[in-house]
Amino acid sequence: MTLLVFLLPALFFFLLGIVLGSFLNVVILRSIREESWLGGRSHCDVCETTIAWYDNIPLLSYLVLRGKCRHCRTAISLSHPVVEGLTGLLFVWWYAGLFFFFKLTQEPFVILQPLFWLLVAVLLVIIFFTDILVYLIPDRMVILLSGLVLVYYVALLLAGIMQPMDFLYSLISMSVAVAFFYALWYFTQGRGLGFGDVKLIAPLSLLMGWPATVVGIFSAFILGAVVGIFLIILGKKKLKQPMPFGPFLIIGAVIALLWGHDIFSWYLGFLY
Repeated sequence: MTLLVFLLPALFFFLLGIVLGSFLNVVILRSIREESWLGGRSHCDVCETTIAWYDNIPLLSYLVLRGKCRHCRTAISLSHPVVEGLTGLLFVWWYAGLFFFFKLTQEPFVILQPLFWLLVAVLLVIIFFTDILVYLIPDRMVILLSGLVLVYYVALLLAGIMQPMDFLYSLISMSVAVAFFYALWYFTQGRGLGFGDVKLIAPLSLLMGWPATVVGIFSAFILGAVVGIFLIILGKKKLKQPMPFGPFLIIGAVIALLWGHDIFSWYLGFLY
């Protein structure tokens, strides 16, 4: 009975998540086209036929249509069900976090903390898949993420939950990370990474703080190198062919947020 009480709301949040994921697909695609997120019905990119409501049911429609447009039979991007499913799982994680992760009990942070992390995760999903699809990190999302993190941390600081030195260390981490990425971009003339990555590392490093930023950046470069080598071996990429780095920065940030301090402490212990 106890398990059922937990699973039923989890199912509700998963369904809520995939519905939001369907909207995030609209946001991602229309951001790429520089169109309004709210204006007009969704349509096929090839035949431009308006998509009926029954062909726009999250996850289910993709399976029923076998990943193809009903009218022109053109393949629908796999990013659609992936974004929907990932957002659904994200909402389940968020629901579980209400019991296991979010520990602030001071008003109003008992509500603001879970809401903050949900909004951060949604923005990161948009940035992640936009960069994968078109090698572009949308400025609008980076600005929203930066403002969200800064306002939340200032609120924690004013409430006495975050210590001033921790906030200062986060600002220093952000400054050093941005300077490092800007130097990489400048001296490689954009071949090492794009300027969008320089902008993205600002809110991510502020979010991670010190010393987790070191772990996040190191993890991103290691993952990028491993995946890049793997794709070259498979013949999917050539040696000098560009590869989006934003997703690796986001994965690295997640690793750092979850285990950054433990990994950094382990590394220091390994050295000494």
